[in-house]
Amino acid sequence: MTTESSEGLPVAPTHDDPVVRALSESVGGPLGRHAGRHPWWTPARVLLALTAIVFALGLVQKTTCFSQSWGNGQTRYTHMCYSDLPYLYTGRGFSELQWPYDDDPVIRTKYEAMEYPVGISYWAWGTAWVTHWLAGSPDISVRELTAVDDLWGLKGMVREVRLFVSVNAVGFGLLALLSTWLLTRVNRRRPWDAAAFALSPALLLTGIINWDMLAVATVAAALWAWARGRPLLTGIFIGIGTATKLYPLFLLGGLVVICWRQRRLSDAVGAAAAGFLAWVVVDVPAMLTGPDTWKVFWRFNADRGTDWGSLWLMASQMTQKTISPHTINQWSWALFAAWCVGVLIIGLKAPRTPRLAQLGFLIVAGFLLVNKVYSPQYVLWLLPLAVLARPRWRDQLIWQACEVVYFAGIWWELGGLFKAGGGSQDPFYWITIIVRVLGELYLVGVVVRDLLLPERDPVERPEELDDEEEVEPAFAIRS
Repeated sequence: MTTESSEGLPVAPTHDDPVVRALSESVGGPLGRHAGRHPWWTPARVLLALTAIVFALGLVQKTTCFSQSWGNGQTRYTHMCYSDLPYLYTGRGFSELQWPYDDDPVIRTKYEAMEYPVGISYWAWGTAWVTHWLAGSPDISVRELTAVDDLWGLKGMVREVRLFVSVNAVGFGLLALLSTWLLTRVNRRRPWDAAAFALSPALLLTGIINWDMLAVATVAAALWAWARGRPLLTGIFIGIGTATKLYPLFLLGGLVVICWRQRRLSDAVGAAAAGFLAWVVVDVPAMLTGPDTWKVFWRFNADRGTDWGSLWLMASQMTQKTISPHTINQWSWALFAAWCVGVLIIGLKAPRTPRLAQLGFLIVAGFLLVNKVYSPQYVLWLLPLAVLARPRWRDQLIWQACEVVYFAGIWWELGGLFKAGGGSQDPFYWITIIVRVLGELYLVGVVVRDLLLPERDPVERPEELDDEEEVEPAFAIRS
């Protein structure tokens, strides 16, 4: 079976990417023929170190909220350091170590059910146990008699909330490192393509807003497994990812296109079957212990109306008309289906077989464009796919800059900074939504162009080197 991984020496980013080449002039220019190999600093290790630095800087960016225990409603928006984690720790029963899929009516009367897929709920419950252990196993009997809104006022709770966020942040950081390592292994000739993930401003700003890093790691693992020629393992990672966030499921669409072109649909069927079984295995504990609570995620998303960041919200606010959830569901799924048909046609008509990252990026981007909500951390859904679909710093910076504009816009909107004179209209917030959409459409357009004109694809086209230059064998230092 052919894989997406190419044999040969690693591609030097100073030869391959115009932006990197231009930046290298300040430190001596592109890699030369006399550059030597460093005995320890391989590309993967360099990128892991950069990921750790960037993720740590992301935690520093959240220090204002951490120092205030997320208790100042305005600061969390003006300083753009909001996170869902501290509020859900007390709001979903984790401070009492409640199993998230307990259908006990007393518990469900006190606590709202987790509105996320089971993978996130399991992780949150597990990290709550770690938090309690680190906090000295506090007595939860008092909490059982305390109203949810009063939990933050209990002795030791503020420290415990900080611990919960810290435990999750450590886990997310490890997942970011794992994702970087996996992405460096998708194409062994191009490990440096993962640098746009490791140095991503989106990763820095949104890494601990919610639990999306769990799904990001499964997507990176699926890309790695497919590149290694292991369709069943690919399906397993997609299934686990789907049990964590729905969107990894859409990678199966990319597999179908690739396998259709290469006349190996059995691999697509095997991946789908393995994914379904993995999804069932992960979901079974929740289904058996709390079937009604397990259904909350599906009901919540079906009943959800226009929400933050979506074009639907913008249309509703501009027309001052309420759009019913049923109407949005019908139109968003119809538009997404049409988008997928377009991706299918492009994927089949492309002169060369597309890469899974390219097709996966196009499908997930289409879903986010027509979805009825776009939370700021959803940029992470696209990140591992985007950096491999279009490994060019110019295009990555343009797209991520648009995402950063929206990141600032959503917090300033929630903080009321866009509402001049207390008005209800939000034209400045609409602009940030439009900027975000245009950024995604720009990258979509570039990826589609690469599919239709493979000579424009930096991964597919031959590397253009001068006679006096060599391909970089690994992370190198200039002699």
